[in-house]
Amino acid sequence: MIEFSLQKTRHGANGQLQLDVAATLATGSFTVLSGASGAGKTTLLRLLAGLEAADGGWLRVNGADWLHGGRSLPVQQRRIGMVFQDYALFPHLSVADNIAFGAARGDGALVRELLEVCGLAALARQRPAQLSGGQKQRVALARALAMRPTLLLLDEPLSALDHGLRRELQRMLRDMHQRFALTTVMVSHDLGEIFAVADQVLQLEHGRIGAQGTPAQVFLQTPRDSSRVALHGEVLACQPADVMWRVTVLVAGELVEVLLSAQDAATLSAGQRIRLSAGALQPG
Repeated sequence: MIEFSLQKTRHGANGQLQLDVAATLATGSFTVLSGASGAGKTTLLRLLAGLEAADGGWLRVNGADWLHGGRSLPVQQRRIGMVFQDYALFPHLSVADNIAFGAARGDGALVRELLEVCGLAALARQRPAQLSGGQKQRVALARALAMRPTLLLLDEPLSALDHGLRRELQRMLRDMHQRFALTTVMVSHDLGEIFAVADQVLQLEHGRIGAQGTPAQVFLQTPRDSSRVALHGEVLACQPADVMWRVTVLVAGELVEVLLSAQDAATLSAGQRIRLSAGALQPG
């Protein structure tokens, strides 16, 4: 179980961020940090990793204090695996050696397993410069898993990839999470990605947790204080989009796309008049 209450003040190009967040993450859960740019997602990830020092608070992982009373466990002792958007591979090492760098000495069996399950066995002797973006990201993930991490941290690891490859690696991420019984925290802006991988979402707003729950609870439930302003339009098409459905609506001569659950999309059909209000589609 990951339990934390963390505070951090940062000054940047977007002004001052005062992060103050507290949450409990179940062992084996896959949590996504969502929110607008500058909301504090990457800062929270770096605090969990120990890459930045918190101004205050505490962090407890499986009963062990990683941050308590101003004392912080060094990052190298935290047993974390971390995957960045830019891969951060060692250019002079082969694929196999990059993965082995994260493994304990003598843990060659795990390195061979990761090469196989991540689809990298045929590329084991190649260098990063010879790989595609998707292959590099697989190597970065395998290297992080080779550490047998207590906590896997992912900072928008797939955002630079094209749509098809991104969806493929999302499935692999979820499979690896389950295969290695990981506790995973990932930063993502991609709504389809969030629904594909996450058990729960922490939605950050200006350094605070604005909403918390399953993806459906956070993104699909209509707010109680939703606006009375509504737009009327016509459904043009309903198409599956990964775990969601993409509904295309004609509103005042403009095309609007809305992501809905399969259950909600099943109530709509092409040509139907609808009312779009606070992110929900209703007949009308």
